[in-house]
Amino acid sequence: MSLKQRLNEDIKTAMRASDKARLTTLRMTTAAIKQREVDERIELDDTAVLAVIEKMIKQRRDAAEQYQQGNRPELAAAEHAEIDILQDYLPEPLSESELDALVVAAITEAGAASVADMGKVMASLKPAVQGRADMSAVSARVRALLGA
Repeated sequence: MSLKQRLNEDIKTAMRASDKARLTTLRMTTAAIKQREVDERIELDDTAVLAVIEKMIKQRRDAAEQYQQGNRPELAAAEHAEIDILQDYLPEPLSESELDALVVAAITEAGAASVADMGKVMASLKPAVQGRADMSAVSARVRALLGA
């Protein structure tokens, strides 16, 4: 079952269960997916749907941080609840050791010697870690290993 099909089935389940918070979040997700499909005039595959979900999670993390800084913990809690719902659709996260092994392999494969080669390393890493690790953390790890 594709991610889009799973989302649609989960929307039906949330409607039957009267789970308004989950239903709202899932509908927002399918709307974002449909918007991207309309904008780009393509049918999104699971990889592209994962990218949309990751972007939504990042937006919610940023919003939660802003709400915390603005002394609005109830709004930050709502954002975190949406993040929890969205994370159900991401693949199993990579462990620290698995991520380190992938980063070292990508650096070796790209023949990277300095931070100037970081783009090549990140390009080879992205398909392997998408949805399974925070890309900003991966970027920081690559930068540290390349000696910046």
